[in-house]
Amino acid sequence: MTVALFTLGGTIAMAGSAGQGVVNRLSGAQLTAAVPGLADVPLDVHDVRAVPSAALTYRQVLELVDAAGAAVAAGATGAVVTQGTDSLEETAYLADLVWPHPAPLVLTGAMRNPTLAGPDGPANLLAAARVAVAPDARDLGVLVAFNDEIHAARHVRKTHSTSTATFASPNAGPLGHVIEGEVRLLTRPPRRDPLPPVDADRLAATRVALHTVTLDDDVALLDALASNLDGLVVAGFGVGHVPPDFAPALGALAERMPVVLASRTGAGSVLRHTYGAVGSESDLLRRGLIGGGLLDPYKAKVLLRLLLAGGADHAAVRDAFRRYG
Repeated sequence: MTVALFTLGGTIAMAGSAGQGVVNRLSGAQLTAAVPGLADVPLDVHDVRAVPSAALTYRQVLELVDAAGAAVAAGATGAVVTQGTDSLEETAYLADLVWPHPAPLVLTGAMRNPTLAGPDGPANLLAAARVAVAPDARDLGVLVAFNDEIHAARHVRKTHSTSTATFASPNAGPLGHVIEGEVRLLTRPPRRDPLPPVDADRLAATRVALHTVTLDDDVALLDALASNLDGLVVAGFGVGHVPPDFAPALGALAERMPVVLASRTGAGSVLRHTYGAVGSESDLLRRGLIGGGLLDPYKAKVLLRLLLAGGADHAAVRDAFRRYG
């Protein structure tokens, strides 16, 4: 029973620096030494790169997934990744889309750095390690362990800028909890098949943008945004609405590239046939946009970019969002 631990920096790995605030300084060995009870879980520590999560790239995340997969194939019971929380909801979903193993891959981090009273990193790391070795956590794909809650990468979101309870799954709730050191799974959602591997260079060259619709938005911004794109995600109002003058512009774009319609609200699904006005979800879908379902705009962008980098055509993208959304 061994857990492969991969450290990526972030708040969980930060320490004080005079006059500069906190910076990435703690190694994996230093992190684990500060966690009471972690000695019960044998760790194989890999210090990957100490970077803020806002600086991560798809290529780096997929390389990490490959390394974690190799560790699992070599006999590790599961794998844990520590990183910054800024992009954790996106890196977790990206990893989940390609993770093929029954063993869990668990992401965690911290909201309070070790220079503050009550840093949450040690507790989160311990919980993640326990989830990684729990038999009940197998066949669930990529998970996020935070604040003694266990979330599916498919649903988890960062919902607060500073709270230690920032990670939540608005559409589904947590899959379970870590209670007195025991992993308690309350539900087991069906696991979707992973996407095929994607060429890293092709992925880097695939350009997908996200536009969030706002009050009295300027449709001319779409023309500037859509230049040289391979795909677009539109975060609409409510259940998937945009200003009326956006509708024909988005329809024209949908003839050139996949355009996915998501909701900017943070929870709930884009609808399909409830409203019928110009700019409504029904109108946009008739014009060729692809409904994002329950995927929030950030996850929709991750899925769309992977699909396009893998060579998916418009029909394949539509089918994938029907299955994954």
